[in-house]
Amino acid sequence: MRVGRLLVPVVLTGSMLLPVPAAARQPPPAERGGACVAAGIAPGAEVPDPRPGEAFANPVVADLQRAASEVQRELGELAGRIDTAQRRADDAAARLERARADRAAAESALSAQQVEVDAFSRSVFRAMGRADEFRLLVTSVNAGELLDGTSMLGRLRETQDRRLLGALERQRSAAESERSAAAAERAATDCVTELERRSGDATNRADAVSAELRDPIAAANDAVVAQQRAQRDRNEGTAEGWRAYLGRLAAAGVEPPSAAALRDPASLPAGLRALPGEDGRPQAGVAQVGVDGQRLLVLPRETIDAVSAAVDALGRPYVPREGGEGPAAYSCDGLVRSVFTGAGLDLPAGVAKQFATGRPVASADAQPGDLVFAGPERYGVQSVGIVLDDATMLVADARLAGVVVADRPAGDSLLRVVRPSLGTREAGPVPRRAEGRLAWRCGGIELPLGQEGAEDEAAGAWGGYPNGLIPGAALCQLGVDSHVLRCDAAQAFQAMSRAYAGTFGSELCLTDSYRTFPAQVDLYRRKPALAAVPGTSSHGWGLAVDLCGGADSFGTPQYDWLVANAREFGWVNPEWARQGGGREEPWHWEFVGTR
Repeated sequence: MRVGRLLVPVVLTGSMLLPVPAAARQPPPAERGGACVAAGIAPGAEVPDPRPGEAFANPVVADLQRAASEVQRELGELAGRIDTAQRRADDAAARLERARADRAAAESALSAQQVEVDAFSRSVFRAMGRADEFRLLVTSVNAGELLDGTSMLGRLRETQDRRLLGALERQRSAAESERSAAAAERAATDCVTELERRSGDATNRADAVSAELRDPIAAANDAVVAQQRAQRDRNEGTAEGWRAYLGRLAAAGVEPPSAAALRDPASLPAGLRALPGEDGRPQAGVAQVGVDGQRLLVLPRETIDAVSAAVDALGRPYVPREGGEGPAAYSCDGLVRSVFTGAGLDLPAGVAKQFATGRPVASADAQPGDLVFAGPERYGVQSVGIVLDDATMLVADARLAGVVVADRPAGDSLLRVVRPSLGTREAGPVPRRAEGRLAWRCGGIELPLGQEGAEDEAAGAWGGYPNGLIPGAALCQLGVDSHVLRCDAAQAFQAMSRAYAGTFGSELCLTDSYRTFPAQVDLYRRKPALAAVPGTSSHGWGLAVDLCGGADSFGTPQYDWLVANAREFGWVNPEWARQGGGREEPWHWEFVGTR
C-alpha cells in the first residue's frame, strides 16, 4: 500500500466485487384448506419495487426482475379488477335478494288486499243483498236517501279500486325491479367469470415465465457461485494480507500505540517517525518505523483492533437501514460503528452523522482504517467503508448482500475520507439527496418502509435482488428445517422464539418463511383468489413467517402471547390479517423492526 511516496509490504488486493449464489429452493407452503396462505400487495396495487436496473447486483438479475414484473403487473391489475367486479357482483346479488323480498312482500300485500275486498263484498251482500243502484232505487224512501246510498257505493268502489290498484302497481314494480336486478346480477357474475378466465390465462403465463426463468436463473446461479468463489478468494486474500501485516509488526517488536499517542506527529512515541502526507507535511494519527531497511506503517491500537474485527466479519450478510451492528449481519454504517466503538473509538449511528462528525484527511493520504464515504453528492451520503489500501475498502454492501472487499469509490462518487483515530469534531454540513432522486444506502436503493398508514406491514424491497430471488448467502437460518429470513428478522425471530419457549416450554412452530418466486407462482396458480401476486409476497423478501402449534388460531394462549409480546421483537400480525381485518390469518406474522 502507499505510505507517502513509499510502498509498504502489506498489499490487500482482489477482483471486482461480485454477487452471491441464489438460495436453495423452499418446499411449497403447507396447505390450509381454503384459507389464504400468502400475504402481498392489495389487489390492483402497484408492484412495490420501483428500483432501476442499476440497483441490482447483476444485469442478469435485473433482466429477471423486468420479466417477472411484466407478469406481476398483469396479475396485479387483473386481481384488482376481479376484486372490484366481485364486489359489484356481491352488491348486485344483494340488490336481487332485496328485490325478491320486495316482490314477495308486494304479492303478499296484493293477496291480503284482495282478501279484504272479498270479505267486504260478502259482508255487504249478506247485509243488504245485491248492493247496486236498482235496489237502492226501489227501496229508497225519498230522493235524499237514494242519493246518499249511491254516493256511498261509489266511494266504497273507489276506495277498493285504489287499494287494489296500488297493491297491483306495487307488485308489478317489484317484479320489474327483480327482473332488472337479476339481469344486473347475471352481467356482474359474467364479468367476474370473464376476468377469472383472463386471470387464469395470465396465471398460465406466469407459469410460463417461471419456467422460462429456470434456465436463466440456473445460469445466473452458476455464474454467481463462481463469482462468489472469486469474492471469497478476494476476502481471504485480504484477511491473509492483514494478518501478514500484523505479523510484521509483531516480528519488529512494535507495540501499536494508542490513538491518543499518535495524534500529534511532533511528539510520537520513541522509535516512531512521522508519516509524510501527499503534501509533504506529517500526518496525524499514523506513524512509520524502519524494519530491515524498509519502512512499515504503524497504526493506532484501536484502529488495528477495529480493522481486525471488520476482517473477521467478511462474508457476513447485509441488513438494510440504520442499525445492523451485528454480530450476525451488518449494514455499512452499522459495521463501522460496531467495530470502531468496540475498539474504543466511539462513532455515532448513521452514515450521515459519521460523515458530519469525522475529522477529514486528504483522500491521497488515506490509510488502512480510515473511513471512505461514497456518493455522488446528488444522492447524499449513501455508503461508508473501511479503507484497506490504495484500491480497496471493506464494506457491508446492499447490492451484494454481504460484508465484502470492494473497490474504493472514485471520481464524484468519493465524498470524503475521515480518520476515526483523530476523534470527532463538531458536526459539519452533509450532502443531501436532490429532490426527486431515489434514496441510496450502502450501495443499494432504499425504498420506503411501507405504504402510508401501513406501519404494521413488512417493508418490502431491499438489497440487490428481486422478491423471491434473494441468494441464500443474504439470508440467515432460523435453526428449524431449512427456514431462512433476512438476517435482522431471523435474529429477532429467534429471540422471540426463546422468550415464547419460556412460557410454553417449546419454541415457536413454523410452517413457512422465505418463499421463492417459483413457489409463489405455484401457489398463485393453485389459489389465485387467495395468494399474493407472485413477486410481491412479504415471504419473498424473507420478512414473514407462518406459524403453527396453537399460534395459528385466534384466541389461543399462544396467539394471545404473541399479540402481547411480538411487537417488542419487531414482529406483528398485520392489521389485514387480524380478526375482522378482512383476510384473517392469525398464523401470518411480518417483521417490521423496532421503528
